[in-house]
Amino acid sequence: MTQYPTTWTRPPQIFKHRGWRIGLQIGVLVWFVLAIGSIDANWERIAAGMERGMRFVQGFLQPNFTSRWSDISTGLIESLTMTFTSTIVGIAISIPIGIGAARNLAPRPVYYVCRAIIAVSRALQEIIVAIFFVAMFGFGPFAGFLTLAFATIGFIAKLLAEDIEDIDETQAEAIRATGASWWQLVNYAVQPQVMPRLIGLSLYRFDINFRESAVIGIVGAGGIGATLNTAIDRYEYDSAGAILLIIIGIVLVSEYGSSYLRKFLQ
Repeated sequence: MTQYPTTWTRPPQIFKHRGWRIGLQIGVLVWFVLAIGSIDANWERIAAGMERGMRFVQGFLQPNFTSRWSDISTGLIESLTMTFTSTIVGIAISIPIGIGAARNLAPRPVYYVCRAIIAVSRALQEIIVAIFFVAMFGFGPFAGFLTLAFATIGFIAKLLAEDIEDIDETQAEAIRATGASWWQLVNYAVQPQVMPRLIGLSLYRFDINFRESAVIGIVGAGGIGATLNTAIDRYEYDSAGAILLIIIGIVLVSEYGSSYLRKFLQ
């Protein structure tokens, strides 16, 4: 039986010599001061920016849903469509990659290839990928769909692979002892243990993709972000506030809905 400590003990220190610790703290403080000084803040621009920020806050507090409702509804439908399709496609591609990236299931060559795919997907920020796809396929929601699907692959596959590596091996050994094939091992030993986590991750990624659709729209990848960027460029802060309120509302509905669904499935 595992014995747990009953009293608190100080964790081991990386630098045991007191002089090294003080020198490191002073070095971090000096670096921080130099970094702050290198920002070269322009206080006149900051003051002007604060004034524009106050106008935006006023527009946010007095949102206008009617004057640009046609554009807002079109952008909202594009964002929801991109979010839904990219999440489904991304998850469908992520599952085999996540299984291949699990050290306890996949052979070494497959493991390294799948891990490389995950690393590439996670290394590139969505906005960079969106710029690349917009340059390839032009402005519009198709570039946004590809961007969000690409980002979903790295997110879901990595976490799924880690969950597979952390499964209860006794259940897997029991399935192997029956002479089951590799697919039967995955279906009867792995899938029941990781499926609740996969559903929760999928719902969470749907939430992320919707919020990211508002960001990548700024670079021309369609969605509500493009409408928001247009409203800000035209100084229509009341319409921009309405768009932000809609985004916040949908994210809240998605958050509460996903929490309820996870509890129901568990």
